[in-house]
Formats: sequence, structure tokens, C-alpha cells
Amino acid sequence: MSEDNGAPTPEETMTIAAARQVKDGQVLLVGVRRADAAANLARRLHAPRAVLVYESGAIEAKPLRLPLSIGDDDLAETAAELVSVPEMFNYWVGAGRIDVGFLGAAQLDRHANINTTVIGPYDHPKVRLPGAGGAPEIAASSREVIVLLRQSKRSFVEKLDFTTSIGFGSGPGDRERLGFSGAGPTVVITDLGILRPNPDDRELELVAIHPGIEVDAVREATGWPLRVRDDLETTDPPSEQELGTLREMRAAVKSAA
Repeated sequence: MSEDNGAPTPEETMTIAAARQVKDGQVLLVGVRRADAAANLARRLHAPRAVLVYESGAIEAKPLRLPLSIGDDDLAETAAELVSVPEMFNYWVGAGRIDVGFLGAAQLDRHANINTTVIGPYDHPKVRLPGAGGAPEIAASSREVIVLLRQSKRSFVEKLDFTTSIGFGSGPGDRERLGFSGAGPTVVITDLGILRPNPDDRELELVAIHPGIEVDAVREATGWPLRVRDDLETTDPPSEQELGTLREMRAAVKSAA
């Protein structure tokens, strides 16, 4: 679907679903693109006291538009404080002061482990990706992690080509053995639905589908036999306010660019 007829696109549905996960007053470590849009949408609509923290060192930023990058001058101008990157990761991330970290992925497996490094063999990859950045630390130490990505058999894989960031390793106990303080990925949001880890074995399960999506389509887009919760829900469609605000924010970015 396109924006031409007013209907939400899959990307917009995914971003709005992620924004709804944010609670007022939470400290959010925000990247760019989907995560940035979701966090700023939440701050504008239902979580005005959410604290936006960017990897570049902008603390409690209140951008007037969606930043073009984590180095956007709008973040520096609206932040309550600017800190160095080492301070960001040692004092804020590593010390467990982030309530929610947003992460993307090129590949994700059934235990929410993430690859953002290479597609194919590491020494001779088909595609070399942006790499880890701060993702491993965010995945390890944030109190919660929201993962955002489009769902297909290329992205939801049986085995990662490279493990960049640990979700739940091979199952229960792996995070504890590694000394990770955070809870790990608490929710994975895609253009098809929402998945959460099973509390017993930490394998991702489909808990909700977006309006108009069939369960078989989600299974077909998953590289392993997908579990579906018995009480499967359908997410509420984006409201006019959510969709309008998101589109206004994105229009402002195009004007700035």
C-alpha cells in the first residue's frame, strides 16, 4: 500500500507498532530511521517524558524534526547535555541506565541473535554490512531491547552467517553465563506482526499480526518452523493521529534534506 490513498504502508505500520511499546518516562537509546521515528512519535503522542539518548552523546534530545543522522546538529541544539562516546557507553549503556534500546538487523535467528556484519562467509562475504557499532553493548545491557526489521526468509534465518549481537544465545541461561545485565530482546516488530520470546526456552513466537496479514504469510517469511501463540492477536490499525504525525515528521526531514 502507498501513502497516496491514505492507507498505512507496511513500514508505517511497523514504526507505529514500535512507538506503542514505549512507556512515558523511559530512557531510550535511539538510532536512526525506524527507531528514531518510533521514539520521536511516542514522545510526541503518548510519552512526552521519554528521554531520548543518541549514540553520538546527545542526552535528553528533543529534536524538532527527525534527525538526518546521529550527528545531526538539531540533536546537539536540543539536548540537555552532550557527552563523549566513551562516557555514553560506559556510564549510560554499560551501567544499565538505558530502559529500552532499539536495534535493527540484517539477519535474526529464532533466539533473537542478530547479524549486522556480513552476509556469507566472513572472509569472503557476499555483502559486507555496517557492522556492530554499539549494538553488542546495547543488546547486552539495556533493560529491554526492541528489534525492528522487515520479515522474510532472508532476514529470519535458521542460522546466522555471523553473530554480531547476542539475543538469547542458544537458549535459557546463556545471557547469565555471559554476565549480561539486560533482559535481552523483549519484542521483535516486523512489517507482518509482533514476536516475543517464549518465557521457558526463549524461542521467538508470533504473538500478533498486523491488520490484513495472514498467519501463513508470516510462516512463509520465516526461515524456521514458526511457533504461533494460541491467543494470537491482531494489532490495532494505525490511528489518524499516529499516521498523520508520523507523516508530518517525515515530510519535515525531506524539507530539511
